[in-house]
This record gives sequence, structure tokens and C-alpha cells, in this order.
Amino acid sequence: MVDALRPVSGLSAIVLGGSRGRGTAGPASDYDIGLYYEPEAPIDVEALRSAIVPLVDDPSATVTRIGEWGPWINGGGWLRIDGAKVDLLYRDLGRVRAVIAEARQGRFTMNYQVGHPHGFCSAIWMGEVATCRPLFDPAGLIAALKGETWPYPKALKDALVARFGWEVDFAIDNAELAARRGERTHIAGCAYRALCCLAQVLFALNGRYLINEKGAVPEAATYPITIVGLVQAQDEIWKAIGDGEHERALRRLRDLSGSLRALLERAGTGD
Repeated sequence: MVDALRPVSGLSAIVLGGSRGRGTAGPASDYDIGLYYEPEAPIDVEALRSAIVPLVDDPSATVTRIGEWGPWINGGGWLRIDGAKVDLLYRDLGRVRAVIAEARQGRFTMNYQVGHPHGFCSAIWMGEVATCRPLFDPAGLIAALKGETWPYPKALKDALVARFGWEVDFAIDNAELAARRGERTHIAGCAYRALCCLAQVLFALNGRYLINEKGAVPEAATYPITIVGLVQAQDEIWKAIGDGEHERALRRLRDLSGSLRALLERAGTGD
């Protein structure tokens, strides 16, 4: 792919991201390929489409214009190459640099984005740079940005803990209100929100970048600073919700929240 794509006008860097970039992929994991470009010289999408045609299993595979999927996943492609699922993801280097500078100061935003039911945290872009594997970086742009992502900024850790730590209990409170009315969809949504916020805090406490809520709770359970029995508790919560045993699910969520507060006290965050 790199050999085919490097001549495409406007393509400043190509990286391997996701679980394969981090070295945590399984046999069925897809390939996330980040395509970085400068805003004043964006990728020539037509040239990109032409370049991938000889590679893909289906020549009609989706390759979007820039911005088509929204402001945070701002376009890319859904491909299959030799049977493997390959996702292309556009990234505007100007915006990525700005997000990293903000995150280093402890500032980030949570944004609506299709495909991210927890929301798209702007610091994901920083985490993508931190954990990716550059495949084509002729000007050293990604290498330079990587230097801005490590060590993990204390200001970002403190801000993430402050933003998401309190929301765990808030989501549970809302789920309890919904349980009185038997609103199962809202209960499930609040439970999901509580678990995702809990994962955000655990990632931050361990100085790890959360780049996707998919699989975040099981991954957080493997870190040095974590909650014992976290994965089992998550499974019990979802089983209880599925069985309509909302009180049991919410009690288990409260247990996790209490364990998180104890971790924060030991970590000396005061949150």
C-alpha cells in the first residue's frame, strides 16, 4: 500500500494505527491506515482512488472526499485487500498539531461523531500520533509530533480525571431515575456512559491514550492501576440489564464507582 500511495499528491505521511500500530492486534483485527496531509495542500482524492484500484478486492470500494464523514473522522476509505479489512482515515496535520498543543495544556473537547457512541474526545488525535507506527514520513512530521506526546502530559491526565471521574456517578444516578420508569434503552445508555467514563479515568491514571472506546474496559483491566475484577463486573452488568434486573446492574455499577474513588484517593487526585 505504501508503495502505491506515496506518489499521491498532498499525502504528507502514512501511518499504521489502531491495534496493529500498538502491537495488540488479533488475527481478525483490521488495518487502520492514517493518511496525514497539510491543510493548505490536501490529498488529491481522485489520485488516491486511482492508486488503490489495483490493490483492492472490489474496485468500487468506498473512498470519500475530505470531510465527508464529519469533522473528527473527516473521511477515508473502506477497503478489502486480499480479504483483509483495511480502513483509510484522513487526518489534517494543522488540526492535529492544534489538538496536541491544547491537550498538553490539559484542554480537550468531547464531540459528537458517528461511530463513537461515547463521543469523540479530541485527545484521540494525540493518542493516534503517540501509538501509531509511521510507514511513510519523508519530512519527519509524524516523528516530530510523537515527541510532543511523550511523556504523557500530567495536565491532560488531571483534566481527563476531573472531566470523567465525576460523571461515572452522574450517569448511574440518571440510570436509577430511568429504572423507576422502566426505560431500558436509557438505562443501557447510562450504563455504557458510566463504563466508558470509568475507562477514560483508568487510562489517564496509567498514562495511556484512549483512542477508541471499543475494547477500552478490558484493556483498562490489564493496566497496573486498575479495578480488580473489572471485566467480570462489566459482563455481570450487561447480563443483568439484558435480564431486566436493573437494580442488580446498578448496584454493580455503584461497586465499580466506589472502587474507582478508592483508586483516585490512593493516587492523590482529590477527585
